[in-house]
Amino acid sequence: MKILFHSILPLLLICSIPVHAYTEKNLLQKAASPEQIKSALILDQQWMPYPSYSDRAGWNRFLGDTRDHFIRQGEKKLAYVWQVVPATAYIEFEKSGNRRIMEDPFGENNQAIADLLMAELAEGKGRFIDQLINGVFYSCEMSSWVLSAHLGREQVSHRSLPDNKKHVIDLTSGDLSSLLAWVYYYLHSEFDKVNPAISERLRQELQERTLDTFMNDSSFWWMAFDYEPGMMVNNWNPWCNFNVLQTFFLLENDRDKLAEAVYRTMVSVDKFINYTHSDGACEEGPSYWGHAAGKMYDYLQMLYDGTGGKVSIFNDPMIKNMGEYIVRSYVGNDWVVNFADASAKGGGNGPLIYRYGKAVVSEDMMHFAAYLNSRSEKIPVSSGRDIFRTLQTILYFNEMKQVPPTVETPSYTWYPETEFCYMSNKNGFFVAAKGGYNNESHNHNDIGTFSLYLDTVPVFIDAGVGTYTRQTFSSERYSIWTMQSNWHNLPLINGAPQSFGAKYKASDVKFNPARMQFSTNIATAYPKDAGIKQWTRAYTLGKNELKIEDRFVLDGAETPNQINFLTWGNVDISRPGEIIIKVENANARLSYDKNIFTPVIDTVTLDDPRLSNVWGKEIHRVSLNAKKITPSGTYSYTIHKIK
Repeated sequence: MKILFHSILPLLLICSIPVHAYTEKNLLQKAASPEQIKSALILDQQWMPYPSYSDRAGWNRFLGDTRDHFIRQGEKKLAYVWQVVPATAYIEFEKSGNRRIMEDPFGENNQAIADLLMAELAEGKGRFIDQLINGVFYSCEMSSWVLSAHLGREQVSHRSLPDNKKHVIDLTSGDLSSLLAWVYYYLHSEFDKVNPAISERLRQELQERTLDTFMNDSSFWWMAFDYEPGMMVNNWNPWCNFNVLQTFFLLENDRDKLAEAVYRTMVSVDKFINYTHSDGACEEGPSYWGHAAGKMYDYLQMLYDGTGGKVSIFNDPMIKNMGEYIVRSYVGNDWVVNFADASAKGGGNGPLIYRYGKAVVSEDMMHFAAYLNSRSEKIPVSSGRDIFRTLQTILYFNEMKQVPPTVETPSYTWYPETEFCYMSNKNGFFVAAKGGYNNESHNHNDIGTFSLYLDTVPVFIDAGVGTYTRQTFSSERYSIWTMQSNWHNLPLINGAPQSFGAKYKASDVKFNPARMQFSTNIATAYPKDAGIKQWTRAYTLGKNELKIEDRFVLDGAETPNQINFLTWGNVDISRPGEIIIKVENANARLSYDKNIFTPVIDTVTLDDPRLSNVWGKEIHRVSLNAKKITPSGTYSYTIHKIK
């Protein structure tokens, strides 16, 4: 890997600006007025870069070598038994917190529809039509296309069972709506040969559940039309708006109505862009980049296509920054920087990254996408129920294969607004540290934490998050161990962990590229009654070591401090003053003052596959427990790579 210098903003910006600064950038609204949108719209789906259903030669050329793949996938669903999602599956979310019992059969039905659609487009003989009709008609009969975990927030009843009093647009109702809009666009004439009532019913459901609901109801939180300081605008916004935009572009051909809808989505997506820092970092982590910046890109691409390129913000530097975040957060060998609810594994969706990079003219993104694809036996051409991404992948399939696969790791990447800092050197060290605040999207109480990778292997880690349940997004969230600061690489100060809330944040956050040092005062991330006047943590990356220093002043110290380090490697604390960690082909020594600390190991057995699939059977917390109660002082720890 080539080592480069890189900063998202100029080097002079050493100190970050206050977190979180919602800025009225309104890039989309500035790009085009309602009248300009109206005149730019391409009607009757003439923006479509894909063949018509009856163009068999066109589909054969378009699909190329992937044609047989899609037909085989569809054939597997010819005998599929459509699954009923019973009322008790929705109710179970309230009883036990289990989401999967409702989500799994619903998702399998939707995947079957997507597979059957792509198979019929590939073959064009009508062989998959009857099964598609079954799936479409069953979907129309469902009371709601919303997940049980999402219904309670928006329904009149605030319960997890569909109450049929109000249509709700969430992530999956939007996904299914856009999927069924593609089905309608391509196959409504074929359905009419069987019975016109099928297409009529489908068109009516899409109108009522999505088109009319979006235009007439501004209450959904993700729309953010009533944004006030402190509100969160996360991946739901571009994800839902993109599904709505697809559905309108595929179904609505009245210029006035379409222009009004498009502009309404632009106003909403602007709220997401306004909420995101100009440095482009995704506070939700790489796992969510594809749902956040990635869905924003999909939205912008469809807006570009539907207006013949006349409405575009691809040339704005912030949009490029948001794309390149996914490259900067890649460590190597599929390991990524995984703050918040992100997983530590997975580099991202190569075809999506390629298209985004092409749109914003980022060579880094396009070559990185080719690198990701080179690590797989074949480029994944299907994006499941996301038909737009599937078709776009195929559209750029051959072009993408011509790009040389390379990934370049900068010597540092500094996000001064989001307060993420990555540092690396030629000796295999990669350090990721963060400031921020404890109300970020998918937040963990983790201000000041770090992860360390040696030769791309994570040694000191962020565990990530387990399988989502009702507790994950509730008042019980911080009862889950993975969300707590004392299960991150952070101190338990005077007996206190960090607290949740926007006021609990990093202060005096600095990055000095000349010294390769990131530092922040994390005292303001802890509750006031912990009596912490100052706790400045600094990470300094040298040629062959990472030095960590804690300088602190406490008011009324009552409990010895505890400094925590999380790892998945084998740990040896038998020799006072050093801790040896061995994991895969990486070995490290953590040196500490044996006169100040006593090391203790706590082990967590991982019985959740979302964690164990990444880390194996267990994770260890190595705690350096101070031998004395100390009101002020300096602790230092040094990590070396060893043979």
